[in-house]
Amino acid sequence: MAIFSIKMRASKNANGKSMHISGAEKILSEGELCPNADALIERALHHAKGDADFINVKIERTRPSEIEYVDALPVSTIDVADADEGQRTILRLLEKIGITNGAEIMKRFKDTYAMRGAMLLDVDTMTRLEPDKERGIRATYMDAEHDASRPASDEKNHFAEAIVLASKVVSAPNIIGEICMSDDPDYVTGYVASPELGYTRITKLKQMGDESGGRIFLYRGKKEDAPQTIAYLEKQRVLVRNVPSTPNAQKNSAPCKKPASPLQPIIDDLANRKKNALYRSMRVIDSAQRARVSSGGKELIMLASNSYLGLVDHPRIVRAAQDAIAQYGTGSGGSRLTTGTLPLHMELENELASFKGTKRAVLFNTGYMANVGIISSLAKLGAVIFSDELNHASIIDGCRLGHAKVVIYKHSDMADLEAKIKEANAPFGVIVSDAVFSMDGDVAPLPDIMHLAKKYGLLSMVDEAHATGVIGKTGRGIVEYFGLTEKPDILMGTMSKSLASEGGFACGDDTIIEYFINAARSFIFSTSLAPATLASALEALRVIEDEPERVQRLKDNTALFIKKLVELGIETKSDSAIVPIIIGDEAKAMNVAQKLYDDGVFLTAIRYPTVARGSARLRAAIMATHDDRDLIEAAEKIASAIKACE
Repeated sequence: MAIFSIKMRASKNANGKSMHISGAEKILSEGELCPNADALIERALHHAKGDADFINVKIERTRPSEIEYVDALPVSTIDVADADEGQRTILRLLEKIGITNGAEIMKRFKDTYAMRGAMLLDVDTMTRLEPDKERGIRATYMDAEHDASRPASDEKNHFAEAIVLASKVVSAPNIIGEICMSDDPDYVTGYVASPELGYTRITKLKQMGDESGGRIFLYRGKKEDAPQTIAYLEKQRVLVRNVPSTPNAQKNSAPCKKPASPLQPIIDDLANRKKNALYRSMRVIDSAQRARVSSGGKELIMLASNSYLGLVDHPRIVRAAQDAIAQYGTGSGGSRLTTGTLPLHMELENELASFKGTKRAVLFNTGYMANVGIISSLAKLGAVIFSDELNHASIIDGCRLGHAKVVIYKHSDMADLEAKIKEANAPFGVIVSDAVFSMDGDVAPLPDIMHLAKKYGLLSMVDEAHATGVIGKTGRGIVEYFGLTEKPDILMGTMSKSLASEGGFACGDDTIIEYFINAARSFIFSTSLAPATLASALEALRVIEDEPERVQRLKDNTALFIKKLVELGIETKSDSAIVPIIIGDEAKAMNVAQKLYDDGVFLTAIRYPTVARGSARLRAAIMATHDDRDLIEAAEKIASAIKACE
């Protein structure tokens, strides 16, 4: 995924001189650029300090490897009666970090009011270290760590933006603290920040309506080391983790306006989701997930189930689950490393390893937990994760929970991946990709991924959640699909789709599986899978091996469905059993899905944040148990519903 730095600077002409009005900066994904650029321009045009005569918006591509992550400073608030008490409070705080000449430093504060940047002041010699005294030092290239769901806003969050800046500043070499007063006439709060004090808000440092304000970076060190400090402040890309949006409520905090109800933020969020056609609800299915299901008192063609081979009610599998309950009961009784390992666990792991052609396998409670456990445990060893930009959310969350250094490469773009591998120069890294991408149905270029992994000494991992039982001549997945003799280092998959059960697994050699057993927290601290779950997955695996014609029937059904849609003017394609039907607008996708449900087709609308904004779709999942009549009827109703909603 491409990452960009965006900066906005606005100024006006005042008595022949340029006067700074507003400035802001963010680090964003490509999809966030346009709405955030619009919001920043809107902020510049309507500012309390006046109308801008000059607005500059600068956008630069940023490599993920250039970004440093720092933790947000802890926050405290000191409520003061007036600005004079606020100034005295600053002096007391400076003394706490070993600065005894605070009064002299505060006299310099007035010299910062007209500066575009901050004063860099040696606290021991009182020497100003900025190369350009009129401009000052600008701490730039920073933002709060966030995901794409953060809304663009033309309103300045003084608190959050100050936390970001202060957290970066005190991370710079030789900086022992910072003092700041906002130049916004409507904002009178300032702060003192340091590693020892954290971020300490002082509620009043000036009178309301006062446009004065500025900041001083407090330096302690050799003068010849100042360029290193300046380079960090002005050039280093920084994302700040865990930035709060509002001040923490503390005993000595200034009173804050509370919502009418503790639930109000949640109520507002749900209302916003409804307004933007992003609200989610559940439909009850009253039958097994066959080709046709019962829901809402009627029969519908099922086109949304991941039970690709239609095995959820296979007599052999149902009987195996019943027998397991009769022998072992309904629960496993503990985690795998305490009392929760049954013979069924070992048997299923052995057969999964055999099916995938690896030495070992280990089970997890869900596919999500498998990815979280695998990736976070590797990240703990310092692995750089090279991740396809369209990888599943569980892969993304595994990276986040492991605090991994992540390098996002363009979807299935091997040239981009290789360039980023070279740039990162990682001593230990893992290339991670979905095998079949769950929203588009395309297959990852595994031979090229493995080639690059081998060339640069990296591990390779594929998520086969939507590949097992689906691709390859006999449903063994992506390795069989490409006819490879070598395998990725880690083959991850699930039992919740073609294997008609639930749970996840990882396959690999002895060393890597032993590591996951000892280091993957989602394995170690979870109660193990129940006997019926294990037995049904085990029997489903055996059915796939005994009835390979199911895999071929699934492929034939998918081809027929796509052919019929194209004949009806709906452009789509797929390399798997997932057929994306792009609608675009979220509200329209919801309307089409509802119309189909009313007309007897169970097909859900996939919307942001599962897919990018503006790329909402119907995601059809084909089953081996669909007959031609099901698929042709469904295709005709889909085409009709889309046309009716235009």
